Amino acid sequence: MIKHLLHPLVCERFRNDARYREGHLRVVNALPERQVLGLHSPEIKHVAKLLSREGGEVVMPNGVHQTCANGREVIRAFEAVPSETLCYEETVIWGYLINLEKCSLDERLSMLGRYVPVMDNWAVCDSYCAHAKWMTRSDKTSLWMFLERWFDSENEFEVRFAVVVAMCYFLNDEWLDKVFNRINGLNFDCIKSKYKTVKGKPKVAQQGTVQGAEPYYVRMGVAWLLATALAKFPNEARAFVRKSHLPADVVKLYVRKARESFRTRTVEAL
Repeated sequence: MIKHLLHPLVCERFRNDARYREGHLRVVNALPERQVLGLHSPEIKHVAKLLSREGGEVVMPNGVHQTCANGREVIRAFEAVPSETLCYEETVIWGYLINLEKCSLDERLSMLGRYVPVMDNWAVCDSYCAHAKWMTRSDKTSLWMFLERWFDSENEFEVRFAVVVAMCYFLNDEWLDKVFNRINGLNFDCIKSKYKTVKGKPKVAQQGTVQGAEPYYVRMGVAWLLATALAKFPNEARAFVRKSHLPADVVKLYVRKARESFRTRTVEAL
């Protein structure tokens, strides 16, 4: 697709410093089949903005070079190729392009509905959600209806997407109870993960592994949401956790996150 645009921007330390490369791969923790080129976030954002404004040339899986006039055409090109052929950075850029488009809510949600199933990594999911500032000013009822399908998914990162969006854009007086009810209704045993649990921290990055129960990234997402809720609504968050049906390990992760955050390290979590 656009690897020819990305290769010249790969960090030199990623190319030449094995220890640095190992640290980068460990943080991103993409699945083994997802190539990571090694770009930094500023370079990824730069390419996304450039493609959004001016379009560019993409290379399809059959080797055909295709000129896209604008960001929307690049998005269509991403949608037309098997997602497994994309590298990590390309999947992030795809999401950024959706956020940068000037379009109606229905059009954006339609594009997003085709993108969410491609999310297979916490960094892809969270970077998209953090930069989706259009959600702040969107009709929350329509957006929540869109999230419902992902809360009900059996795919780890589709559920994490719903959880992180709820954390970023729905933790307010009007929606707090709805968010808590949705979190409380998650069936962690039915959510499938491609990540495998390993014991102990490996000496080298083992892509596709985690040190926690599956679905690890949903459990961590819920813990993150609860710690954020504790900072904003401490009484309500504590009351919810006490009466919730959340797994014990999720509650422990929440307490740990609350203690690690400068906003809540002195706030009673339970």
